[in-house]
Amino acid sequence: MNILAHGYLSDRHTDLLIGNFIGDFIKGNPSSLRHNLTPGEIAGVRVHRAIDSFTDAHPDVAAVRTLLHPRCHKYAGAAVDIFFDHFLAVHFESITGESLPEFIRYFYETLQANWVRLPASAAHMADYMIKQDWLTNYQYIDGIDRSLKGVSRRTAYPSGLDTAIADLERYYDQISHHFTNFWPILVQYIQKTRSDLLALL
Repeated sequence: MNILAHGYLSDRHTDLLIGNFIGDFIKGNPSSLRHNLTPGEIAGVRVHRAIDSFTDAHPDVAAVRTLLHPRCHKYAGAAVDIFFDHFLAVHFESITGESLPEFIRYFYETLQANWVRLPASAAHMADYMIKQDWLTNYQYIDGIDRSLKGVSRRTAYPSGLDTAIADLERYYDQISHHFTNFWPILVQYIQKTRSDLLALL
């Protein structure tokens, strides 16, 4: 769900970016021949899973899940991912040193140049993402609301995500505080994880 964070943490490495982007669509062992992934893409899937595991276990993320649980229940984690991408987008240049529009252009162009490497379901999502410019719109409350409603339409059970924007507005400063604590720790952890994985290629 936190597409912008996954993209940025791929460190402008094409194979890592592709693997990281398709991570949710690859089930089981990413090195299995049935997935037909390059070594770099396999590493990207592993980076994706490392981001997810670290995020899910972190106390700042747990604190936000607790805030959102009364409305979103088991889908609170999905809302946290989207909310954290909002704060990353809003503060992108100050915390990464990069221009958000430039990074988004790079991200979209890399996916388009490697379209044949995306599983059909990932390509379908990428098409919607680029046409509707999700990553740019993550900066705005209306854009986050549209993303939440879009995810809500795809959940198997009532999720509360369709009205979760109310919680972002209510707890905005608290969620921002938790994101600010969490982000540099995640970056440091993934830098080490990424370096270790790339050393094996």
